[in-house]
Amino acid sequence: MFIYKTFTFTGMMRFAGHHFLWLTIWMSTPVLLHYFFEIDWIFIPWLPVSVIGTAVAFYVGFKNNQSYDRLWEARKIWGGIVNSSRSWGSAVKGFVGNEWNKEVSQSSVDQSVSKLFHAHIGWLYQLRMQLLEPTPWEHVALRNPIMKNLIRKRQKRFGLGLVEDQEIGDLMFDCKYDPAYKKISEASNKATAIIDSQAQKLKELRSKGMINDFAHMELQKLLHEFYGHQGKCERIKKFPLPRQYANMSNIFIGLFLFLLPLASVMQFEAFGDYGLWTSIFINVIVGWIFIVMELVGDYSENPFGGLGNDIPMLSLCRTIEIDLREMQEEEVIPPPIKAVNGVLM
Repeated sequence: MFIYKTFTFTGMMRFAGHHFLWLTIWMSTPVLLHYFFEIDWIFIPWLPVSVIGTAVAFYVGFKNNQSYDRLWEARKIWGGIVNSSRSWGSAVKGFVGNEWNKEVSQSSVDQSVSKLFHAHIGWLYQLRMQLLEPTPWEHVALRNPIMKNLIRKRQKRFGLGLVEDQEIGDLMFDCKYDPAYKKISEASNKATAIIDSQAQKLKELRSKGMINDFAHMELQKLLHEFYGHQGKCERIKKFPLPRQYANMSNIFIGLFLFLLPLASVMQFEAFGDYGLWTSIFINVIVGWIFIVMELVGDYSENPFGGLGNDIPMLSLCRTIEIDLREMQEEEVIPPPIKAVNGVLM
């Protein structure tokens, strides 16, 4: 997540400045052909191109709106994870005890609470890890070697490369001492397996008399909420913005930019040589704006892609972790995740 109120000029150029080069070359070509070689047969009327431009703008606007909906929905889901996690911590701390079985020691109660807390922390980081696995339609999976290299550099400077995952590696499942760890580590969906392991722990606590029926049901409801949050995240991750909307806008913009200088040169020629050469600058700016609109939607449609526009999952995981560890009054509390290069991961 980008945290600054505005993008700097340098940041904008890093994001889309390279498009100025080919736009300038193409927008200059019809002007040069007309001015130096008096070639006029390539030019077309302005009216149909303006209609195309309007249609493309509506289409790109629709795509951007849908991309933003995916991004905002992902943030709302993680907001729900934060709230449900805090409720989980309070409920576990309040419900698990030895009031119904005096033979259970307080140390056993504390250990059980700690296991439930730590397993949930592990679930958070494991879910984040699974959501960051690349899919074929994300930028990191591009086949074009030039674009793939560009995305990797961008990811390193404004994405996953900003944080050291080794510092949170052990928290992917912070219960390696648990007998269920081996089964969880072999599961195809480890996040799901962790929640299932939590359900089995609750069953065990009920059999030992450390929670009553009401507490068991309430805690199980919270696990169901976590399943719901996870499923919603997986839906966004595993179902892309339909390709007919995601890719066709790119084709339409390319068609519009191809026709733009062929239709505008004769319009600007009415202002003389000054207008003719000015058309290059105007067309480049118009073309660049359309491209940036396309890129904004393109980079917003995948909120779990490991880039700077992502949902700050690592920061949210750490926030929940701090809350849960403070509820247990642990001595060692990890620091919050800080933004780097204006990006909070």
